[in-house]
Amino acid sequence: MSKNRVMVVDDEFHMRDFICETLRRKHLEVVAFSDGQSALDALAKYPVDLIISDVKMPKMSGLTLLKHIKQTYPTMDVIMITAYGTIEDAVTAIREGAYDYVQKPFAPHDLLLCVEKVFKFRDLVYENKNLKQQLGTRFRFDNIIGASPKMLKLYETLEMVSSSKASVLIQGDSGTGKELVARAIHVNSPNRSGPFIKINCAAMPDTLMESELFGHEKGAFTGAIKMVEGRFSLANGGTLLLDEISEMSPNMQAKLLRVLQEREFERLGGRETMKTNARIIATTNRDLKTLLREEKFREDLYYRLNVCPIFMPSLSERKEDIPLLINHFLSIYAKEYNRPIESLSQEALDVLMNYSWPGNVRELENKIERAVIMCMERQIAPKHLFMEESASIPGFAVPVGEDLPITLREIERMAIFKTLKENNSNRTKTAEMLGISVRTLRNKLREYRTEGIAV
Repeated sequence: MSKNRVMVVDDEFHMRDFICETLRRKHLEVVAFSDGQSALDALAKYPVDLIISDVKMPKMSGLTLLKHIKQTYPTMDVIMITAYGTIEDAVTAIREGAYDYVQKPFAPHDLLLCVEKVFKFRDLVYENKNLKQQLGTRFRFDNIIGASPKMLKLYETLEMVSSSKASVLIQGDSGTGKELVARAIHVNSPNRSGPFIKINCAAMPDTLMESELFGHEKGAFTGAIKMVEGRFSLANGGTLLLDEISEMSPNMQAKLLRVLQEREFERLGGRETMKTNARIIATTNRDLKTLLREEKFREDLYYRLNVCPIFMPSLSERKEDIPLLINHFLSIYAKEYNRPIESLSQEALDVLMNYSWPGNVRELENKIERAVIMCMERQIAPKHLFMEESASIPGFAVPVGEDLPITLREIERMAIFKTLKENNSNRTKTAEMLGISVRTLRNKLREYRTEGIAV
């Protein structure tokens, strides 16, 4: 443990001395008081990082002291010490804002484990604040987030590309943020005051696609009861995003090529030639060079679109950006769902860092949103994540398939039993590996025994 300051409050001399000595052996700076009022008076002059207080004390109880501390120092972490059989006091303490409690009698290791959790949590909160400051400076381009070498290079490319009006082809796997990049190019371009219009080329048949792109005159086809502007007209003076351009049919590719070459078109059923100065940005999650060899995409259209090529890296290629992205999504969804979440535990972060992310940033965002929904605590733990790959426990694999026969509770039990076995039934090591307290592990095992499961 690093040098941190701890205040100990206990009216029993021997217990107070035992706690202080336990903490000092770990090179912690300790100050001790025998009553709550003295502790409160000293806090104004002697700031500390953590307070450890007994619940049962004369004059001012530990719970009363906790209330005063939280009123004056709302971010102060407090660990309460409770006697055996006073679980109601422990529950009350947690409700009043205590970080955790330790039940007498306890071993030095149990106390130190609890203290270490507090400092780890505090360090994560501090780290998240630093990340938030970084997110507002050099590690983003509009809403695109990342600090990896690949992303910093992408920002340089975007700055150069955005200042022009040339066509852009953005290639990358699904979920990497191609549309986000397209919007960023638009808002930083000379056309920023114009509209940003998009069309999904994979979602429409040719007849509808032609009408959507170029518009149609009244009576051009059955159901055309009035003249309708097409996307090229709507995007005039702005940007037109052709999403998933690789799915466009050969017939529509030829018609699109003419517009890019001539910068003009006619509405369906019309004779008037319309002009457009919309900037074209196209995206695809397929390898267009392969489609060229297979003669499924026009070579001349490819070179018209590929004036400024941009390649989006997958999340697995820039895993160092995952903490930044987590922090970004966490701040969004904690506010949206009104959750008091401040950070992820180190164990939860390890799970996310070791995952392969086939769905890229979009999948990470979905995971964080779901974790926020499932978490009612200050910190997201591995139990709040449901991952297709169980990377947090070496050698433990969750069965995945259409006939998954187990519940989340059973997965949890499997993880506990396997980790216990790996640690030769050492509960302390098992709890540390699983990212839970020894008390929580003990309660889980008690539940299993009650249910008739051999432990």
